[in-house]
Amino acid sequence: MFDNASIIVGLEIGTSKVCAVVGELNAEGALNIIGVGQARSRGVRKAEIVDPAQAEEDVRNAIVEAEQMSGAEISSVYLGVSGGHVRGFNNRGVHPVVSDDREISEEDIQDAVKNAKAVNLPMDSHIIHAVRQHFSVDGRDGVKNPVGMLGSRLEVDVHVILGNFTRLQNAIRVVKSPALQLEVDDVVFNGLASSLALLTGEQKEIGSLVIDLGGGTTDYAVYADGVIKHSGVLSVGGDHVTQDLAVGLKVPLSRAEQLKLEHGSAVLDENLKGRTLVQHNELGLPAKSINLGHLRHIMYLRLEEIFQLIESDLAQAGLLDCLRGGVFICGGGARVPHIDQLARRVFQLPVTLGRANCINGLKSALDQPEFAAAIGLVRFGSLRQKRRTGTSRLGGLLEKVRTSFQFGA
Repeated sequence: MFDNASIIVGLEIGTSKVCAVVGELNAEGALNIIGVGQARSRGVRKAEIVDPAQAEEDVRNAIVEAEQMSGAEISSVYLGVSGGHVRGFNNRGVHPVVSDDREISEEDIQDAVKNAKAVNLPMDSHIIHAVRQHFSVDGRDGVKNPVGMLGSRLEVDVHVILGNFTRLQNAIRVVKSPALQLEVDDVVFNGLASSLALLTGEQKEIGSLVIDLGGGTTDYAVYADGVIKHSGVLSVGGDHVTQDLAVGLKVPLSRAEQLKLEHGSAVLDENLKGRTLVQHNELGLPAKSINLGHLRHIMYLRLEEIFQLIESDLAQAGLLDCLRGGVFICGGGARVPHIDQLARRVFQLPVTLGRANCINGLKSALDQPEFAAAIGLVRFGSLRQKRRTGTSRLGGLLEKVRTSFQFGA
């Protein structure tokens, strides 16, 4: 049996699937993925709960499968969230250093971050993350850790990610329902989680864009200078491609999804011009001829639009020139053939299909782009746990130092 303190679980309740990933932290602090469970998602639309009962059942199925594979008992999870209500922005907090010696303490930093979070937010908003970026001391920018420095004015830049409190609670209530009885360790934006799974420290430093192309939403995050600079959510994903095909080809949604998976692509192919595919109807209706060139064109236009919307947002934020590490695509949409070619044409940058980095364990899970967010949730939990352990150890060390001075040891 595993020590529960070493087990970390990430849970993504997505539009297309529910995914639970189990990780274990060993004595050296290394993270190892030991189990994965997934179930088809039926109670979610555009990354938000619309049928709690169905969502509970799907979560239970994914959790049970993850427990069976890992041999661990799951009692709490790091919950990934997304949706059109989630947005990110940058803000600056200012704090005057009032101590007699003007030495900046951790408390001063916390006060500066609080001031950065104290913005006029829409009613019923909830801050999911307030990530420190850089500090400024008495007008000197680029300070990474001001603790111990002398100064009279401390400023901090933070990236704030917020969502609608009520809509976030719908997912939390599913997880904590009497049927599941799970605790939520923390709520994490899926775009941030995917970035933690895919990007190395160097890629965060030189500038990289992560796009998680899911079924109901597309989450994205930009890292540069080692910190998150920008994030966003589009309420458009793979399901919208399916809907476009259903309308454009005049076929049922189930048939449109099948055509997308079996014959879809993100790029146009002149060789398919005039080629057709005969689809036989199981209900005895006449067979239908599908124009393959038309199918590809429909997919191309929708996927191109998604990338163009992100590119336009980043251009407006002045971030395109910061992306020397290129673009990383994950989520189920990363499986669309030639999706990297389309992204390369839109962004004019190198494009990589995402694979989890800096994590060991089940290769079958680490290589799957659709597991990136759930794996990143586990990584988020491991970093949080290491930070707590480090703080606890530091506190113990400081106590020993104080005791030695106090008793003349």
